[in-house]
Amino acid sequence: SHSNCRPIVTMCGIFAIFSSSLPEPDLRKELISCSSKLRHRGPDWSGYVVVEANPNKNVPLPHGIGHERLAIMDPESGAQPLVSRDGSVIVAANGEIYNFKELYDELKTKYEPQTGSDCECILPLYAEHGPTIEMVKNLRGMFSFVLYDRSTDTYLAARDHIGITPLYIGWGNDGSLFLASEMKSLIGHCNKFQNFPPGHIYCSKGEKAGEFVRWFTPTWAPEMLPGGVMPTEKYHADTLRHAFERSVVRRMMSDVPWGVLLSGGLDSSLVAAICSRHIARRNPQFPKLHSFTIGLKDSPDIQAAQKVADMLGTIHHAYTYTLEEGADAIRDVIKTLETYDLTTIRASTPMYLMARKIKAMGIKMVISGEGADEVFGGYLYFHKAPNEREFFDETVDKLSRLHMYDCLRCNKAMSAWGVEPRVPFLDADFLDVAMNLDAKEKMIHTGPGVAPENKRIEKWAIRKAFDTPNDPYLPAEILWRQKEQFSDGVGYGWVDSLKDVAEKVVSDHMFANAANRFPHNTPATKEGYRYRMIFEEFFPGEAAEKTVPGGKSIACSTERAMKWDESFSSRADPSGRAAGVHDSAYGTGFEGHDTVEVGSPTKKQKK
Repeated sequence: SHSNCRPIVTMCGIFAIFSSSLPEPDLRKELISCSSKLRHRGPDWSGYVVVEANPNKNVPLPHGIGHERLAIMDPESGAQPLVSRDGSVIVAANGEIYNFKELYDELKTKYEPQTGSDCECILPLYAEHGPTIEMVKNLRGMFSFVLYDRSTDTYLAARDHIGITPLYIGWGNDGSLFLASEMKSLIGHCNKFQNFPPGHIYCSKGEKAGEFVRWFTPTWAPEMLPGGVMPTEKYHADTLRHAFERSVVRRMMSDVPWGVLLSGGLDSSLVAAICSRHIARRNPQFPKLHSFTIGLKDSPDIQAAQKVADMLGTIHHAYTYTLEEGADAIRDVIKTLETYDLTTIRASTPMYLMARKIKAMGIKMVISGEGADEVFGGYLYFHKAPNEREFFDETVDKLSRLHMYDCLRCNKAMSAWGVEPRVPFLDADFLDVAMNLDAKEKMIHTGPGVAPENKRIEKWAIRKAFDTPNDPYLPAEILWRQKEQFSDGVGYGWVDSLKDVAEKVVSDHMFANAANRFPHNTPATKEGYRYRMIFEEFFPGEAAEKTVPGGKSIACSTERAMKWDESFSSRADPSGRAAGVHDSAYGTGFEGHDTVEVGSPTKKQKK
């Protein structure tokens, strides 16, 4: 039937204003002006639809929907917004839906696609299920979309299970509703706006009108909250390996040149290994896989990535950046990411610089290793988890917050230059396998008292799954290499240089008044204070500052983990070396007062 339709995958920008009080010509102007602030996300084409008010047809107020498109598959067709055959339903979507062919096959009423767009499947799903959870709960991929139905004057919005693609929702003073891929489109138009919660839908009509309704209810954490029933699945290396391979391979569909991000750490190396295998099997003549890495000269990642690339035979591009180039990009990075979170900014800067170089080579899509540390407890502080319950709850919390941290970093830093990142570790079907694993299979057992045969380093479960000596995916020293946090791996001088810059820019007098200048999430370091000043310049106001999470943290932990080890609370730093379990850990002279990252320095940790 539609086996000939090739998916168009689009990492785009979407923007909509519903129920506006503006006259149509002014609404169109505002729509274009707001939407064009997202054009970096979709430089290939723009589409705008204004629905005129028509009181006779029960459409009291006009609506506007905009779409900035980056075409990755079948770039010739499939412009958005998509419109149903009868013209009554309009959809603007960002992201991609991998199982669209299966979804077409499962429809009760046969549907002939008009375009090759994977997102077109939203139209028949809406026709069949209406504005309900059923409509979205079988979508697999990463997406945020808005839909408008003229026949009932209903609009709805939805966001993927983890929040891999960004989406914000805002309320205009005139009662209008705004939806946007990035916050920059809302500044100056809405006093009240927020992150659209991942795994939810929002509809303007029906019994749950104007509420966020959760559609993603996985067996391992139906509300994505800690404290639920503990998973009990036994460990099977083959099951885990096959599930992850499937997740990577379903992300390899592309009609434009693509590549993999390779830091030389475990997660990105596994992704690269699976991609290069499948390319070789598919077609020996196929161009080789491109891999990309960035770091300071001679940094740990550059060296490790080269080793992996040599072994896999990829066409490898190692980019270096200088401390000056990194420092010069910080303002742009904060504007791009829309955050003042310290670790996110440290780690995003090299990624942002790399994305520009990748795009300059004509590559539009990359597959990346984000999410593995959340799923398998790979951060170094997980060494200190006291028991399975704490370990499991921390992984659930970390996944539920990813949309404010690594997903935001990866998506916005790459999309700034029109490159789409795909993240196989966060595939919903893979999560069903990996998160249903008994947490004791993920616990870390190392140290002098542990017998060699019982030793398990972080992420043992996924390492073991790919430890196939007869047909190795990776060399043993990479498969079993200890983790670097991204901002550490690019070179240890990077974080220190950022602290030096802040020391020059933020005076002691300014910093002493931090709590008055920034009462919400008061920055606890000069580096944090500097980022906050820059953020406020681009994104003024209380709503903007509240889109960024706070709380004390060690090496990216949530507040829960601060209680796992007494030393944590005195030396909280988002860098991995701070957790005190890394080979190049900071010495004991590494004091807490200059590293407790966010949250007011005066408030005590909640017990």
